Amino acid sequence: MERPIWTPAPERVSASRLQRFMGQVGASDYDSLHRWSVDEPEAFWKAVWQFTGIKAHRGAERVVDRLDRMPGARWFPGAELSFADNLLRYRDDREALVSWSEDGRRRALTYRELLLEVGALASALSNAGVASGDRVAGYVANVPEAVVAMLASASLGAVWSSCSPDFGADGVVDRFGQIQPKVLFAVDGYSYGGKEYDCLAKLGEISRRIESIERVVVVPHWRARPRLDSVSGAFVYKDFLGAPREPNFVHLPFDHPVYILYSSGTTGVPKCIVHGAGGTLIQHLKEHVLHTDLGRDDRICFFTSCGWMMWNWLVGSLAVGATVILYDGSPFHPGPNRLFDLVDSESISVFGTSAKYISAIEKEGLEPARSNRLHSLRTILSTGSPLAPESFDYIYSAVKSDVLLASISGGTDIVSCFALGNPTAPVYRGELQAAGLGMRVDVFGDDGEPLAPGEKGELVCTQPFPSMPVGFWNDPGGSRYRSAYFKRFPGVWHHGDYCERTAHGGFKIWGRSDAVLNPGGVRIGTAEIYAAVESMAEVAEAVAVGWQTGSDEEVVLFVRLTDGGLLDDGLVRRIRSRVCERASPRHRPARVFQVKDIPRTRSGKIAELSVKNLLHGRRVDNLQALANPEALRAFENVRDQLGSSA
Repeated sequence: MERPIWTPAPERVSASRLQRFMGQVGASDYDSLHRWSVDEPEAFWKAVWQFTGIKAHRGAERVVDRLDRMPGARWFPGAELSFADNLLRYRDDREALVSWSEDGRRRALTYRELLLEVGALASALSNAGVASGDRVAGYVANVPEAVVAMLASASLGAVWSSCSPDFGADGVVDRFGQIQPKVLFAVDGYSYGGKEYDCLAKLGEISRRIESIERVVVVPHWRARPRLDSVSGAFVYKDFLGAPREPNFVHLPFDHPVYILYSSGTTGVPKCIVHGAGGTLIQHLKEHVLHTDLGRDDRICFFTSCGWMMWNWLVGSLAVGATVILYDGSPFHPGPNRLFDLVDSESISVFGTSAKYISAIEKEGLEPARSNRLHSLRTILSTGSPLAPESFDYIYSAVKSDVLLASISGGTDIVSCFALGNPTAPVYRGELQAAGLGMRVDVFGDDGEPLAPGEKGELVCTQPFPSMPVGFWNDPGGSRYRSAYFKRFPGVWHHGDYCERTAHGGFKIWGRSDAVLNPGGVRIGTAEIYAAVESMAEVAEAVAVGWQTGSDEEVVLFVRLTDGGLLDDGLVRRIRSRVCERASPRHRPARVFQVKDIPRTRSGKIAELSVKNLLHGRRVDNLQALANPEALRAFENVRDQLGSSA
């Protein structure tokens, strides 16, 4: 059997919160704990509630109604709580938020200061007519005001929704136009890679096109005093803010909406996914405390924007009392060590990022183990796309040898994870350590039957869990919601990831199911090809799609080369050989093309469906969902070449 790449020290295991939780519930190890968590979900979630100290106006006597219905289960139906009150349960002089901008500006708010600013903003929102159930939107950078606005909205029972300021006006209207917010928070501009981008012109257009917006509140991010002539009825944040005061928290039912998040939207108008306050809270607390071993003395940073669910996950750390480090800007400016320098300067213990970033710094030849101290760093989290086995090797050889590397996977759909870290267990290269506690995760074949470890199939969850969406916005009767997750396997959550369970009880994710290739009738995951190809020094990144040839399909590979390299016959042969060697002959690309860039969503995921649709002459909807839609232009020429030779 394969040996682990990392094993936690016994003292680390014994000191972990997960080990303490096991002792309280009488579990001998993680496997027995997980079995109990899914066999006795009422007892498990009640224990999580008590262990994490959730604050509620009414108790949690009943844990779940209609557990046999999926969807349809109702969690903690007798409880009323405030999401914001739980995130602001600590009210002392410890740092709650530390914010860094790309140009090196640092700001900090203590828990007491955060509480008083949230109260001031909540009072201003209430005076502006915002009440329970109203929507408040943020077109914001990753700055403290975004967190304050979310908490102030939640304290009133309003629903928060955000996207990053690099979206164009159409992308913002596609999202916020559906939910009709009453108030819009926005930054005046932002910096990325040393360049400044003005948002005020777009903001004026957005506020005109969404008629429901009654107030626009502008956060000066790179101007001391922005001119708001182009934005009718706008206020500067400090002028809108009331006097410092403690909030009056509104307590509401467990499943009252707190967030609206959006699907990536590359195949149509984004779906508006509504998440409940209680389900989000208890799921995040479980993941932070038990799976990430996060506590009051920790300092956590996740490199994210406000348009990615990891921002919502990150700010949930406030409920633990940890210090949340926000970074807004390019991770490579002014130099490639930017984020690791931040780890050192802020004594970050838990650092999260995307698999793409790890791959990029590996290609860059970065060796933080030599250039940085990283004494405080205990855990690295990676998500967004599958983390290649070689990236595990890189982290342990070039970053830090005694760090827990937790590859995690879930999604916007559940604002949490299906599979993630286990601080008491070994790490195996290329694997996610474990299924989440309370999550009955399985792998199904096309016939809807469970597969054995090592067999690839569909990631499913066969039992309800608290962070399932409340529903979709403007989906009366829930037909779109049920179609999105329960159509393939009735009564079972079908997540859309192609994966396998491992012999160690972990998982390997091989890509999205809708991007799975099918040459010769054999399904193969794109992540297997990427892991092979991107292990080559000449290849920066790649995207693989299936091209229909009569009744069969062949693999077409597109590569972006490093250092301005050129694709020649010799490199094509080496690429094909590497794929055959590292994956299998079935993965061998029939054709290989060079492109200048690979299209990605704004959360860093490769936009395989967009490429496939373009190549097959199908419409690519909602280009605003892509971080670099211009990258698709190169594929139009390739489509003509494929068509002429098919």
